[in-house]
Amino acid sequence: MTKYFTNNFNIINLYKKPSTKSEIVTQMIFGNNFSIQASGRKWLKIKIKEDGYKGYIKNKKFSKFYKPTHKVYILKSKVFKNASQSKKINEISFGSKIKVTESKNKYLKFSKGWILKNDVKPITFIEKNPFRKISIFKNIKYKWGGKSFKGIDCSALIQVFLNFNNKFCPRDTKDQFKFFKKNVKLKNLRKNDIIYWKGHVALALSNKKLIHAYGPMKKTVIMGINQTIKRIYRTAKLKVIGIKRL
Repeated sequence: MTKYFTNNFNIINLYKKPSTKSEIVTQMIFGNNFSIQASGRKWLKIKIKEDGYKGYIKNKKFSKFYKPTHKVYILKSKVFKNASQSKKINEISFGSKIKVTESKNKYLKFSKGWILKNDVKPITFIEKNPFRKISIFKNIKYKWGGKSFKGIDCSALIQVFLNFNNKFCPRDTKDQFKFFKKNVKLKNLRKNDIIYWKGHVALALSNKKLIHAYGPMKKTVIMGINQTIKRIYRTAKLKVIGIKRL
């Protein structure tokens, strides 16, 4: 039986190789789980439980696996030292999972401190529209491999919202494109359809607008669909390879 650990740090970088000079391929946010494939004094080779992604993380004192009770429902939730807003000690990102051990007034206690009740939802909570809050990431910095309010990339923007709604989603665009089976044509595109280029993905907010973490603009932006298709072809010579519907 595989032994899992839980990430009890706000954000952990997963590197391609055991070096901080190596490429950051993805991140774990608070509450993500992983198994250890190989361990050394400074580095661990791991496999993330939620999406099967493999890579290297710095060897730290991680938590034993636990079942979370709540998940963060806003872009970033402040963590306080006490059940008051007097001293912020940390922030955890949208989709982070916590195990609540105590409730006091408008606060909930978990392993790292206290968090506002209004910032979280029960772990079983599911949105009818999984992408309803995706615009909270508007203007967040583009970061290759990023998955949080500190920086996010295009495929993570899709993944974090499906994961929040307890749905599996691969990490990379090429794997998402294979995983989602229902194809639609551009002329039939509607809200929540997912538009793929080679190495890039965007979400349709309507049949006219989309949102994507867009490297050339260095942030998450809302743009016209036709405008984006033309721009990506003009600047990168890439055409839309497909549109998927959940």
